[in-house]
Amino acid sequence: MNFEQIMATLGLSELQFALLVIGFLILLLVAILNFKYARARHKARVAGVFVADDPFAREPHFGHTFSDNSNGDRSEPSFGEKFMPTIAEPVNFSIDPRIDCVITLRFDEGIGGAEILEEINTWTDLQAQATTPWMCEGLNADIDAAEDWEKLRAEASYAELQLAIQLAGRRGPIGVLELSDFCSRAQTLAETLGSQIDMPSVNTMLEGAKELDVMAVESDIQLSINVLFDEPCPWGNFDALMRQRGFKLARNGRQYEYFSNNTLIFNSAELNPNQAITQLTLLLEVPLVPQEERAFERMLGEGVELAKIAHGRLVDDGGINLTGAAVTSIRQHLDVLYANLEKNGVPAGSSTASRLFS
Repeated sequence: MNFEQIMATLGLSELQFALLVIGFLILLLVAILNFKYARARHKARVAGVFVADDPFAREPHFGHTFSDNSNGDRSEPSFGEKFMPTIAEPVNFSIDPRIDCVITLRFDEGIGGAEILEEINTWTDLQAQATTPWMCEGLNADIDAAEDWEKLRAEASYAELQLAIQLAGRRGPIGVLELSDFCSRAQTLAETLGSQIDMPSVNTMLEGAKELDVMAVESDIQLSINVLFDEPCPWGNFDALMRQRGFKLARNGRQYEYFSNNTLIFNSAELNPNQAITQLTLLLEVPLVPQEERAFERMLGEGVELAKIAHGRLVDDGGINLTGAAVTSIRQHLDVLYANLEKNGVPAGSSTASRLFS
């Protein structure tokens, strides 16, 4: 019996039959996700999984990543838009509705943190597979508690629970399958704990993720300044000069870093310690440094001083001397960028910016 005969037997039009097939596929996908979650919960219970140090707050490592320039290629003092992947490591950050999808669970009466942790700690497969950071916080049921929202503690009691997953990062916006899986787990948790759940629609969250990603791409700027030396500078002399100017050699032994108030302001592209230095490129990740640090002005100032001391000059990508007009243009673009970040609730150098641009 072919499709036409089946549809005729059931009395369905082509559109109705297509909708029926799509509905079946969606149900099958939900069933697979629920089956995977159930298996993970069972395995975790059998293994007695329980870690009090909150391993589920899986956050990425927010280190500064810069493009390699060890081959001597020049890069002009311009705005380069780059999303570079980083390795995820646990970092303590708070839930932020500006960049997170937040799902709230409300309890009729306080529920112990140990009971909540027992359920959440079974999400071990999500921790292993997730490419997007997610977190959990509880609203302490004790009105005399020092903090309202806090990382879950087994000995505390909570009136509400917040589950959040980051909507976008340098890898792009969150995917529909990952978001759907997270929402499904949150809904299952709400049913298990007997709580009410406040959850936006998946479509609303996906649209928010796309908008956040567009803003992030427009604002993710790496700024560079090049110092071209008239004569090659031996590594020993160059190292002494950089240290004299307040730079520190990075752990990899190939880059120099400039700090202020224990914050990395800018650094150099990679250099070869076994060769004399002919060009130095200074790099600034604009969204990761607070505006009040005046990072560009300080980087430009160091470039000028290094050029003066080591007999070099500031140049653009073509080796042409950097002009005052080019510097003025960069300053104007920076003013717009900082204002845009502030307007979107992600000030440069803030913890929110550190999470978004990681």
